[in-house]
Amino acid sequence: MESWVESELQYANLGDKRRNERLKQLVADLSSQPGASVPEACEEWAATKAAYRFWANAAVEADEILDSHRQMTLARCVGEGVVLAVQDTSELDYAQHSKMRGMGPLNNEHQQGMKFHTTLAVSVEGVPLGVLHQERWVRAWSEVGSRGQRRQRTTAEKESQRWLNALAASEGCVPAHVAVVTIADSEADIYDLFAQPRRPGSQLLIRAAHNRNVNEAGHLWETVGNSPVQGEYSFDLQRKADRPARPATVAVRFTPLWIQPPQHRRQDATLTPVPLTALLVEEPAPPPGEPAVTWLLLTTLPVASLDDALRMVRWYTYRWLIERFHFVLKSGCRLEELQLETADRIERAFATYCIVAWRLLWLTYQARRHPDLPADLVLQTHEWQALYCTIHQHNLPPPAPPSLAQAIRWIAQLGGFLARKSDGDPGVKTLWRGLRRLHDIAHAWLLFHPSSHPAHSHISSG
Repeated sequence: MESWVESELQYANLGDKRRNERLKQLVADLSSQPGASVPEACEEWAATKAAYRFWANAAVEADEILDSHRQMTLARCVGEGVVLAVQDTSELDYAQHSKMRGMGPLNNEHQQGMKFHTTLAVSVEGVPLGVLHQERWVRAWSEVGSRGQRRQRTTAEKESQRWLNALAASEGCVPAHVAVVTIADSEADIYDLFAQPRRPGSQLLIRAAHNRNVNEAGHLWETVGNSPVQGEYSFDLQRKADRPARPATVAVRFTPLWIQPPQHRRQDATLTPVPLTALLVEEPAPPPGEPAVTWLLLTTLPVASLDDALRMVRWYTYRWLIERFHFVLKSGCRLEELQLETADRIERAFATYCIVAWRLLWLTYQARRHPDLPADLVLQTHEWQALYCTIHQHNLPPPAPPSLAQAIRWIAQLGGFLARKSDGDPGVKTLWRGLRRLHDIAHAWLLFHPSSHPAHSHISSG
């Protein structure tokens, strides 16, 4: 069994040693062949049947499956001065599986599935450290068509409460000596989130959605838009379904202000203005035919200089990681293709795949941020030897492992990455494809090179 799994799940406590070992084996199987179906990844009928039985076991809670990974995530946070707690919401759509029990409506009554909200811990270097918190829920069918009544409800009665729950969870688990910065997109632009009492060292960095009333008389966009440009910042804009990856150079403005309570709640005397800093990030000259980058960010962090502002902008670009995490879960691990009959079984499978998805994302970004680390920190001896010889069409591996960045690049080549100078770093998609091929290649290598057995090496994510 892959020893990174042993390390990551060392605190697994599912009430039975056999369940703990089953979880480890299942994570090892699924991570070695991400994107494969469960029978393909497990390879044998007995292992496949055991996987389905594990996810059907009512004695196992989804949060218990994730618990050891969360503990290891916190261990990785201990060495950080600042941890970015990146939040986002997504959904699993099972409209094609109409017989699945326990699902609820998504955007309309013709879609059924499950919603989930994840908080991902990220280092200030942009390396995903792991899942800090996750909330999963199924909407009631009675809520279809009742959206017009949302304004009359308190935040605690709405799904918006998930942002506050995740903030409290992050503050409660990240060690007190580590500062935690909650980062989220415009869905989290909620007065109650900004007004929520926070522990020392807990800050917010949220993209604005509303042109709020600010200061004594004014509106958010006009107020920050009238402030002077303080400088520029260049970064790589990540690819989306409707947008290719490209470089972007943005102008940055910032100004302190006070946001006012929502107008429909002004009668509540307990609500007071909240001091924040607004940062307006605008791309003055986007490529022809491309929409300009425009972000208006609100933060509780002190912004006294251009360097402070540019740090906030860089940290906000790491919000992309939570989108990639959810992309890996749905497209890489193919969660929406699982046919497990009930919502509770899907929850257990979902928690299991979260560990697999994190590992894939961690490999991708660890190689970018720490390229010179040796590959044997993440690959076993037989794996990097088989990889080297396959790429170089040679039957004799070198005595020492390659660098991490080089190994990840080679794995991505197995998955279709062309590795041209103009191609940049490989993405997580070619990595999960390459890992499936490496799994088979490494197994064949062991048949002819038994001295490279996995027992001779180790893997760690720490």
